[in-house]
Amino acid sequence: MLKNRLKELRARHSFTQIELAKKVGVTRQTIGFIEKGEFSPSVTLALKLAKALEVDLNELFWLEGEEEHER
Repeated sequence: MLKNRLKELRARHSFTQIELAKKVGVTRQTIGFIEKGEFSPSVTLALKLAKALEVDLNELFWLEGEEEHER
């Protein structure tokens, strides 16, 4: 399962779900589903999210069970 820090990093930038969704071209619901772990984004969307949040992709997403030092 894909895990993420989307909600935390979005809050750090003071983005609402709607604002972030507009930046990356998806709906607010998509952002919410990703934050809850109910939807895994495409590689393209994951890269857009990382860019919008100014983080490396590995800081935003990782596979469940990965140790912190492996990311």
